[in-house]
Amino acid sequence: MSRIGKQPIAIPAGVTVEIKDTVTIKGSKGTLTFNILPGVKVTEDAGKIVVSIENTEDTQQRAFWGLTRAMLQNMVTGVSEGYSKALEIIGVGYKFDVKGPQKLELSLGFSHKVNVDAPAGITVEADKDEKNRIHLKSHDKQLLGYFAAYIRSLKKPEPYKGKGIRYVGEHVRRKAGKTAGK
Repeated sequence: MSRIGKQPIAIPAGVTVEIKDTVTIKGSKGTLTFNILPGVKVTEDAGKIVVSIENTEDTQQRAFWGLTRAMLQNMVTGVSEGYSKALEIIGVGYKFDVKGPQKLELSLGFSHKVNVDAPAGITVEADKDEKNRIHLKSHDKQLLGYFAAYIRSLKKPEPYKGKGIRYVGEHVRRKAGKTAGK
C-alpha cells in the first residue's frame, strides 16, 4: 500500500477539478492538466480528490499511485498558491538584468551577454533589496524547476571561489586549491 497514494487531497475554495481521461485543475493562478496513468483511478467526492489503483499486487500500478497523488497535490497547490524559486549570482562582473516579466539578460564573464526568455507561465522578478538575486514564479512546479535548473546550468558554481549561479540557500562545497598542500 502506498502511504502517499492513499491520502486524499483537499480541494481549497476557488479551485475546480474536472476528471475525464485527464484531470484538469483550474484556480486563480492558472490551469493545469494531467493524463491519468494506466491502472489508476481518480475520483472526487466531498471536496476531496481520491486516488486508487485496480491491482495492489502490480508494482507498476503501485508506483503510479504515489506519483499520481503527488502530481495532483502539486497541481492543486500551484493553481491556488503558486510556487517560487530564488537564484543568486556570485562573482565580479556577474549580474542579472531583468528586461521584462519574461526576459532576462545575464552577464556571466563571457564575451557576450546571454539572453534568456522564460517560457509561458513563468515570471521573472528582480529582488528589491539585493541586486544579485532574482525570483522566478509560476503555478507549474515542474516547469519552474526545469527553468531554474536551466538558468543555473549556464554558469554552475565552481568549487574554488564559489563563483556562478546558485539557488538561494544552496551550499557549495569548496576546495582548498593547489597552494593548500604546501
